[in-house]
Amino acid sequence: MHVSPEEPELAVDRGSSEDVVDRVLLAVELVPRGHVVSYGDIGGLVEIGARQVGSVMSRHGTGLPWWRVVNAAGELPSHLLDEARGHWLEEGITIKPSGKACRIGDHRADLIALATSYDAALGAVRLAD
Repeated sequence: MHVSPEEPELAVDRGSSEDVVDRVLLAVELVPRGHVVSYGDIGGLVEIGARQVGSVMSRHGTGLPWWRVVNAAGELPSHLLDEARGHWLEEGITIKPSGKACRIGDHRADLIALATSYDAALGAVRLAD
């Protein structure tokens, strides 16, 4: 279920905070090489807000392809840019002339395919539990 900005945040039972973290990390792991998504894209998939995705990523994103999750303008926090640019170049993700962002419009992952992969992976995880 998607919550519109007009709806109160408490309208959705998002599960435990550990469950939210696990779902965000699972979604990030599924973003294909050479593609990016926004924090909002991941939030829509996991049914949380973009800022909450960013918070999870900042605390638990080590070891994941974090450079594939950017803001809606293709930007990351400035302290991550140098490392991200190297990953983007390696994966063929075009960097904007400013050097401060990637071209998210040119490299956004297929969100329908990502949702299908996410649903299948989430179902497999739940079956294993």
